[in-house]
Amino acid sequence: MSERSVWRWLGAFRERGDGGLLTRPGQGRPPKLSDAQARQVLAWVAERSACDFGFVTDRWTAPRVAALIGRHFGVRMNHRYLNDWLFRHGRITPQVPERRPRERDEQAVRRWVDEQWPALKKR
Repeated sequence: MSERSVWRWLGAFRERGDGGLLTRPGQGRPPKLSDAQARQVLAWVAERSACDFGFVTDRWTAPRVAALIGRHFGVRMNHRYLNDWLFRHGRITPQVPERRPRERDEQAVRRWVDEQWPALKKR
């Protein structure tokens, strides 16, 4: 730390006491959605189907959530930001579930992994 910072802290302490040394909350852009609106969006994703809002499939995606927010609240939000926002709130992640063919033979796959894969791996 610099000497200048120490003098600034000392001056703040002399002027306002311990309150002068408290950290200030970070300044930043205010949220686009109010707390009530954010709770409502999270409830939609958790409790309702995407089909209830006119989407063709039941899958919730960030672009769909962005469209819904725009339609209901008139707020434009970037779908890439929404991916992070939804993940932080424990709702959805941007992954798509793995597709498995109906014809898949699990026993044959296990047998291949147990018997043939080790031989290939050694090479």
